[in-house]
Amino acid sequence: MDLSMGSGGASGDEQETSNSRKGKKAYHRHTSRQIQQLEKYFKDCPHPDDNQRRQLSKELGLDPKQIKFWFQNKRTQTKAQNERADNSVLRAENERIQCENLAIREALKNVICPSCGGPPFGEEERQHSLQKLQLENAQLKEEHEKVSGLLAKYIGKPISQLDSLLPMHGSPMEYMPVGLRNQRTGSPSLDLELNPGFLAHHIPMPYHLKGIPEMEKALMHETAASAMEELIRLLRISEPLWIKSQSDGKYVIHRDSYDKVFPRTNHFKGSNARIESSKESVMVAINALNLVEIFLDPNKWVDLFPTIVTKASIIQVLETGMLGNRSGSLQLMYEQMHILSPLVPPREFYFLRHCQQIEGATWVIADVSYDCLKETILSSRSWKLPSGCMIEELPNGFSKVTWIEHVEVDDKTQTHRLYRDLICGSSAYGAERWIAALQRVCERLAFSFRETLPTRDFGGVTCCPLLIAHCSVITSTEGRRSLMKLSHRMVRSFCAMLSMSGKLDFPQLSEVNNSGVRVSVRKSTEPGQPGGLIVSAATSLWLPLPPQNVFSFFKDEKTRVQWDILSNGKPVHEIAHISNGTHPGNCIAIIRPFVPSENNMLMLQESCTDPSGSLVVYAPVDIPSMNIAISGEDSSIIPILPSGFVISGDGRPDAGNVASTSANAGRTGGSLLTVAFQILVSTPTSTSSSFSTKEMNMESVATVNTLISSTVQKIKAALNCSNLD
Repeated sequence: MDLSMGSGGASGDEQETSNSRKGKKAYHRHTSRQIQQLEKYFKDCPHPDDNQRRQLSKELGLDPKQIKFWFQNKRTQTKAQNERADNSVLRAENERIQCENLAIREALKNVICPSCGGPPFGEEERQHSLQKLQLENAQLKEEHEKVSGLLAKYIGKPISQLDSLLPMHGSPMEYMPVGLRNQRTGSPSLDLELNPGFLAHHIPMPYHLKGIPEMEKALMHETAASAMEELIRLLRISEPLWIKSQSDGKYVIHRDSYDKVFPRTNHFKGSNARIESSKESVMVAINALNLVEIFLDPNKWVDLFPTIVTKASIIQVLETGMLGNRSGSLQLMYEQMHILSPLVPPREFYFLRHCQQIEGATWVIADVSYDCLKETILSSRSWKLPSGCMIEELPNGFSKVTWIEHVEVDDKTQTHRLYRDLICGSSAYGAERWIAALQRVCERLAFSFRETLPTRDFGGVTCCPLLIAHCSVITSTEGRRSLMKLSHRMVRSFCAMLSMSGKLDFPQLSEVNNSGVRVSVRKSTEPGQPGGLIVSAATSLWLPLPPQNVFSFFKDEKTRVQWDILSNGKPVHEIAHISNGTHPGNCIAIIRPFVPSENNMLMLQESCTDPSGSLVVYAPVDIPSMNIAISGEDSSIIPILPSGFVISGDGRPDAGNVASTSANAGRTGGSLLTVAFQILVSTPTSTSSSFSTKEMNMESVATVNTLISSTVQKIKAALNCSNLD
């Protein structure tokens, strides 16, 4: 039995060996035929799991272990090849650096003076240069001490207390706390004798000395291209990336779906960080290419959106784009945005703006934040994710604009309670507000080119003969455009004033529904404004009324006597009227107040309204200047100092259901009203000492504070809200 088993075993071994040889040959023939498929699969998936290996074994006729070992060997082989290639590159780079090092050493042995071509400085010359630099350094330190003492005189604090908070760039006053005041005397700290531009808000400009490095430019191009690709997908895909909000029915980004398609890390960390997203479309009366040109010009951009954009500038143009359509344009920009209230700090962005013509008559403008400051100055608390708009040209000269806003915000400093719902509800800076402002300004532009517009009959109102001589020609194209340009500049100046950098707080009105009075003092030397010392004051308050009711109250000339202190309790008359929109509230008016001491003075007023809010802005203009405007001459030389009102919803639901006569209505919805005045308190012809007299400063501040406080009380009384806390 043992022998037979042994014999059988030997025979079995021989048979197994023979079969193994045949199997190996078959295996080699098989892998030779299927090697391309294995290589192709390895490129797609170098780490197959068990299921994938079993599937491959069925397809290729191999054992799963053979598949497993083949992939292990292939990975090892690939890793070794990559390491050899990297080593070769590093060795070549090392040899190149060594050659450069030797060449530099040889060149240093024969160095010459770059200015005269002579031999290098000796020790004596070097010591002389060092002494000269030390002397210049001492002079600079002395000048620094003088300037520091001057600053401490006006700031009320030693400049050393501010050094730790200030960056290397920009003026110290740029980063002063909002409520800056002299803590010891209680009087406001005012800059009245220094350079007028010293206290102006300075836009930190990165790369202003050395320019943008080439590697940085390549990264900017890559960032802009990626943002353009993401924005196009967001514009063209609805669900599941976009869903309707249950609170207001507006489109917002579905976070889970977005994160799966565009995975990224949050720019801000912490509980105060949030993301705002919105999408809106509209048709506007403007040529698509003209709109593209406006978007790429910062001055036109601010002029198009004065109620949203305070400042804008191009830091550097990276690509000018193709002639005729601007496709491919790429520029690094700065932008400051606001919501027309001194209570809310502006949002600042350094961003890339990329323009691409994706079809014959369709452009996409993509914006995305770019960290170009590199921690050198105080960073912004807002980060723009890929946002922008698609502009489609329509046959009738109109354009269809689809707008997307997608921003990450860090509310480290909590938003003021009055504006919390409006800001956190994504209404303040959302796509709806941009679209409403765009639609409004395009409508205004279209009305300026109409040949005939309705004007109001004078009805026997007594007026200056010089003005009456020109009133009939306001309907002319030149006169209407000149007056509309003057009015637009007035509105833009008013909106810019509301940022009130360096403002002072007067908390007398700081109650539940009020915000106190903010006062700002500046020395004006800008063209288009009266020269001298200007005091600006603003306050914001909540009213339990629908925004449209509040707008109608200020728009009506018959109710002006109830709040306008300058009317002296007497009615005013609208002597000219130009419509600049289909809504009756969108118009420009010339108003004549009955003030005996101001017979030579008129009031230019513009009122405008759209779904995002309303404005009523006015400014005194003397009759000779008004004649210049309505006769069609250049109105840019006319100095103007506007005041006015900003009305918007408060961001709460059911704003229209609040009883207008209830001062204690439940805070389920209402209006936010900002009241702002500007007063010229002295002119350049005044004595220079008056600019530095503290008593005059305090008197001016007290006057404008009293003016705005009494106006607010009159408004509350007229709207039956006197009992509002």
